Amino acid sequence: MASDKVQQISDADFDAVIGSETPTLVDFWAPWCGPCKAIGPVVEELADEYDGQVNIAKMNVDDNPATPGKYGIRAIPTLILYKGGEVVDQITGAVGKSQLVDLINKAK
Repeated sequence: MASDKVQQISDADFDAVIGSETPTLVDFWAPWCGPCKAIGPVVEELADEYDGQVNIAKMNVDDNPATPGKYGIRAIPTLILYKGGEVVDQITGAVGKSQLVDLINKAK
């Protein structure tokens, strides 16, 4: 079940979303990507578990090509953690929940 705490973002609102002082995890994905579908439920779980501590957002790279190009994203899924508009760290590929929790904890 999709979490209502995951924000769908676009090229137009990307900078405003990542500019928050609250850490923001952005999942760059596409509907045709198998590993993206596999990691999606984990991202949704994290949105519920870290509600109020971390913003969770998803960007469809097919619909929004400018931002992935700007950040050099060549493979999906790529998850990038931002704080105050700066990249804290990133992970590429379908990784386990514990690796994503470790990533989030870097910005807390």
